[in-house]
Amino acid sequence: HLVRPESYVRIIPPWLPEPEMLVLVSGLAEIAGGLGVLPRATRRAAGWGLIALLVAVFPANLQMVLHPAQTAPGVPIWLLWARLPLQLVLIAWVRAVTKS
Repeated sequence: HLVRPESYVRIIPPWLPEPEMLVLVSGLAEIAGGLGVLPRATRRAAGWGLIALLVAVFPANLQMVLHPAQTAPGVPIWLLWARLPLQLVLIAWVRAVTKS
């Protein structure tokens, strides 16, 4: 997100404002969440934050499925579709790892 933001900017749905800012904020949120799961004291809150982030980025994953030529050229469409339910798996995984 922070090194090559242009690839993430192009998957932001057009109805969302400030795509560059959203990419920056989501990248920083990923880093904060990853660091937050390390100490036991912040693990649960970081888990909820990461779950919120996974929900928040779902529209971008859907945008990729709906407009693959513009958002993910060369990526097989089946892989884009597979990302949608993968979000649920990732949410369950984050919850399992951070609930204690």
